[in-house]
Amino acid sequence: MSTQNRRSSFSSSTTSSLAKRHVSASTTSSSLAAPANMAKKRPPLSNLTNTVAHRNSSSLVPCAAKFAKTKKEVVPACSGNKRPTLANVKPTGAAIFPKANSFPVRDEAPPPVATVTVPAPVVDVSPSKSDAMSVSMDESMSSCDSFKSPDIEYVDNIDVAAVDSIERKTFSNLNISDSTEGNICSRDILVELEKGENFVNVDNNYADPQLCATFACDIYKHLRASEAKKRPSTDFMERIQKEINPSMRAILIDWLVEVAEEYRLVPDTLYLTVNYIDRYLSGNVMNRQRLQLLGVASMMIASKYEEICAPQVEEFCYITDNTYFKEEVLQMESAVLNFLKFEMTAPTVKCFLRRFVRAAQGVDEVPSLQLECLTNYIAELSLMEYSMLGYAPSLIAASAIFLAKFILFPSKKPWTSTLQHYTLYKPSDLCVCVRDLHRLCCNSPNSNLPAIREKYSQHKYKYVAKKYCPPSIPPEFFQN
Repeated sequence: MSTQNRRSSFSSSTTSSLAKRHVSASTTSSSLAAPANMAKKRPPLSNLTNTVAHRNSSSLVPCAAKFAKTKKEVVPACSGNKRPTLANVKPTGAAIFPKANSFPVRDEAPPPVATVTVPAPVVDVSPSKSDAMSVSMDESMSSCDSFKSPDIEYVDNIDVAAVDSIERKTFSNLNISDSTEGNICSRDILVELEKGENFVNVDNNYADPQLCATFACDIYKHLRASEAKKRPSTDFMERIQKEINPSMRAILIDWLVEVAEEYRLVPDTLYLTVNYIDRYLSGNVMNRQRLQLLGVASMMIASKYEEICAPQVEEFCYITDNTYFKEEVLQMESAVLNFLKFEMTAPTVKCFLRRFVRAAQGVDEVPSLQLECLTNYIAELSLMEYSMLGYAPSLIAASAIFLAKFILFPSKKPWTSTLQHYTLYKPSDLCVCVRDLHRLCCNSPNSNLPAIREKYSQHKYKYVAKKYCPPSIPPEFFQN
């Protein structure tokens, strides 16, 4: 198939081709029969011009001999519920994209069964789940959740003494003890709490190594100091870009949200993807036909950074309907990495949300998944809004906590001394950002980019997108 045909544009009246993931290279189009219940493939986002053309080729285009494409079917122009694509986006308009249940299902091979024979083992049975206080939506695995740590660890008798010695030295050096008294992290307190008010210590669980209670204060202090260094420009659309606009950026992110959901990527992958896209656009003029290419290359980089089993480059070619060659994706990946100087670690809103949600819930309360899901929903809405780049990630995270608590408990003042202590923000500091997030929540049901709203309208996210959002926030809630 020629390059011209591979990059031919698409319209909303043209359905995507059906595809099979595993078809041998020798399979021909005449012998391929797609089942009736096979999900339709996503049309690509890459064609951002206003020229609409249909593909006429019915030949198969293999991608690493894993799948084959069949001839596309044309839906009559009178069919309803058409959604515009990037081809029809104008600076003053917005567009939505067809609902995607069509990404290829990644076949996961069962983990190998290994037989281990160790003489006279000392058995240490590891807990299969965290304790109740650390249960979180963030504990979900990535696309290869079959790779788990073994439930039983074996240690030879001759190594027990050495292991005990190492543990004693580690506990001594890190000041870890069974008692939580006198072991609170010392740091500069930038917020003066009102006299007589106390805050809940959320860093008192030293038994769970994932909470990093000993270093948590220093970690987040470092994140706050470094978040300004790896932020994108707040005016790159006006200053750098000539062919793309905020509406096109929003459509791309809406599509990437569906990609991340289909491949079950961890939340940090999505946030890092958007960070890489915006940082690259802050210094490079981007052609609208290559905007989707930048999106998939950035998500591939973020997946390699965060995921246990990252999707392969062939799969990123597949989800774009083979609009781009494998070599093009790899070249764009190299361009992004070189421009960012391989500085892939960046404080995102999700980094601060973990800390702030824990502070909002407190250690003595039963963790509220509804509060956590609603906060994540509000934070993800901010990803699609170009104007939200003007706020620091920690400020957006704190404002999302404020708004989520207000939506769940409208009559109760959202901000507490504990939140003020750990976020280092006063209520008055959050006023403008909270009102912008509140506007996004109120307008979300009317938005024509539904990926985030549909994602958080599911049972596993507690239907938080369907929560009623009060039309206004009392001004007294922002008083210090």
